[in-house]
Amino acid sequence: MATPAAIKKILVAEDGKKFYVRNIAEDFHTQFGFIGRDKLAKAKGGDAVKTNTGKELFVYEPSFIDSYGRIKRAPQIIPRKDVAAIVAETGIGKDSVIVDAGTGSGALALFLGNIAKKVVTYEIRDDFAKVAEENIRQLGMRNITLKNKSVYDGIDERDVDVVTLDLPEPWKAVEHAAKALKTGGFIVSYSPTTPQVSDFIAAAAKNKSLMLIKTIEIIEREWEFSDRVVRPLSQQIGHSGFLTFVRKISK
Repeated sequence: MATPAAIKKILVAEDGKKFYVRNIAEDFHTQFGFIGRDKLAKAKGGDAVKTNTGKELFVYEPSFIDSYGRIKRAPQIIPRKDVAAIVAETGIGKDSVIVDAGTGSGALALFLGNIAKKVVTYEIRDDFAKVAEENIRQLGMRNITLKNKSVYDGIDERDVDVVTLDLPEPWKAVEHAAKALKTGGFIVSYSPTTPQVSDFIAAAAKNKSLMLIKTIEIIEREWEFSDRVVRPLSQQIGHSGFLTFVRKISK
């Protein structure tokens, strides 16, 4: 689905320090010294190259996740832990058609676009849309269409598999989302506060074609393993947002 365009090579030191080489036609400078462009041009995945100071760096080609980590950000993006839950709970796959409302920087649209057949994403703000367009271009995502318009005014697409709502007032998009979905499709609302969740659920309950599945919150805690020291890291990804899943069960 994607052809990463922004990063040409990735260099990794033994301690895990990672460098993104955007232009292999130029010498690349690091804290360990520089690597000449001739070496960069010849290096292939799995090779090791040395800087002018003798520091060895390992080379590999960028995957989607490497390029995704370099996207530009405007508003805060949905963490990958929550993106994973969206994919797992709705079964998004290579044949899925998705409407994504509230593009922001385009992070969710990009991740879903790497998995799904097609993503149409709606963003009302011009400044956010420009950032998202640049990210879509940089990652070479050809199956994502960005519409600079409000999803509150309607959704053009029909028979879609999933509608994702990352909006201040997701309840205003419930009826439009229900019309866009095929029977069996999902609406997923992502909201940071419980009042938003309550209002969304209340709006969904009024539509008899929709059935509430559940609301969840994903907490991620990374652990440190160093010899006999085994403990959770003091910094963890706690609350980011609530995910509410609704399914269309009838026409």
